[in-house]
Amino acid sequence: MTFDFSLDLIERKSRGIVTAVGDGIAFVSGLDDALAGELLKFESGVYGMALNLERKRVGVVFFGSDRSVSEGHQVERTGTVIDVPTGPALLSRVVDPLGNPIDGRGPLVGDIYRRRVEMKAPGIIARKSVHEPVQQV
Repeated sequence: MTFDFSLDLIERKSRGIVTAVGDGIAFVSGLDDALAGELLKFESGVYGMALNLERKRVGVVFFGSDRSVSEGHQVERTGTVIDVPTGPALLSRVVDPLGNPIDGRGPLVGDIYRRRVEMKAPGIIARKSVHEPVQQV
């Protein structure tokens, strides 16, 4: 006798509740497993980044207006740490904090690389020294 089981995996996303909003930041409770720098989505469609991870709440900075978010709204984890596009495709382009073009010239075309927003800067020794003057005399 054989049994054929087909299990559908259900993706579980953790959600939290906004406890306070003001000055472009929100405090959210219930996101105990949020990552530092993680992209969070509010029920109004606004995105934010988890910055201040505390024991009972998470401080979130908004990427956009906070006017559509109020206490009691739900917040959902996206599971991704914020990164931004880099590379030649961004030369002379204007993008928002999430890397979406806002200059009216269509989507980004060409080589695009992703780089984390929060990363350690290279040490002084690893940097290239100044090898040409800023201003020609």
